[in-house]
Amino acid sequence: MARDYYEILSVGRNADKEEIKRAYRRLARKYHPDVNKEPGAEDHFKEVNRAYEVLSEPETRARYDRFGESGISGSGSPGFQDMGDMGGFADIFESFFSGFAGGSGMGGQTRRRGPVRGDDLRLDLKLDFREAIFGGEKEIRINHMETCNTCEGSGAKPGTRPQTCNTCGGSGQVRRATRTPFGSFTQVSVCPSCGGQGQVIEDKCDDCSGSGQKQVKKKLKITIPPGVDSGTRLRVSGEGDSGQRSGPAGDLYVYLFVNEDAEFEREGINILSTIKISYLQAILGCHLEVQTVEGGQELAIPAGTQPGTILTLEGRGVPRLGNPVSRGDHLITVQVDIPTRISPAERDLLTKLAEVRGDRLKGGKEGLFGKLFQS
Repeated sequence: MARDYYEILSVGRNADKEEIKRAYRRLARKYHPDVNKEPGAEDHFKEVNRAYEVLSEPETRARYDRFGESGISGSGSPGFQDMGDMGGFADIFESFFSGFAGGSGMGGQTRRRGPVRGDDLRLDLKLDFREAIFGGEKEIRINHMETCNTCEGSGAKPGTRPQTCNTCGGSGQVRRATRTPFGSFTQVSVCPSCGGQGQVIEDKCDDCSGSGQKQVKKKLKITIPPGVDSGTRLRVSGEGDSGQRSGPAGDLYVYLFVNEDAEFEREGINILSTIKISYLQAILGCHLEVQTVEGGQELAIPAGTQPGTILTLEGRGVPRLGNPVSRGDHLITVQVDIPTRISPAERDLLTKLAEVRGDRLKGGKEGLFGKLFQS
């Protein structure tokens, strides 16, 4: 039994789009095959991707909420409002009721298969932390099916062409009359000689063996927009598999996964990092150079800064996806380094400072400063 997609992503059925996206990113990082080598991780990764594909698209999600898995198994809804979207059910219906002896209307109708759109393809692409923030061009390599140039997709050797199937006369279907106690019925099935194509290829193209397509390795340059994150999906139109019988090519979908950075962390469109200062710098204040994704920048540490204080560099975060002019902030958490050992000179100065402040010191060298002084 198929698992519930909401359960796979660990979200409620009323979860909004952003919550679903966050859950997908978290699980995609956890179960990606390049990261998680445990048995079953790859299968779970595929489940997570499938769940996100369904729940991230409002129309698909609505059909899933109403009809479950059956509502997204084909292009049409299970309400059967359009006979053309009923797939196998329509074939069965036609098979049994395609005509009857002396019958009206439904008998004698045939269908020729027309152009077929090519399959969509998927590619997982890893990006460095800064590549995801600033975007840019990226070269990728794909394997996809292209229309054979030798036969121009016909599958026939140059100078020849497919011939009308003698078995079905080009209809792609064969009929068989059956007598029953209720009358004579005509059963329609796919022609076994041409496979429903209505044509047969006697002299096949040497380059594609009659398929009309060839697998080709191809290099593409794609543009990564600024601000992408793990789970972002890019669509490259027309770079999927080529269509058959002059049908349009499918699309290539590039799923992005962003590597973690040793220095920075990302939270939405904000960047997080930490800086460590001495207790004297925290008391007196100072100016320090800190690292951002764009390089070094001076940061003012106010006097009296407390441990855990968060300082903000405005506009130094991640560009907003689709609006790169708008950027998040760089949030820097201040850590204060309290020494465990001090020199005699430092101890004397700190003791005098304590006397000036009126702070009580216990036990001389056995007190706080005494412990710092010991080595």
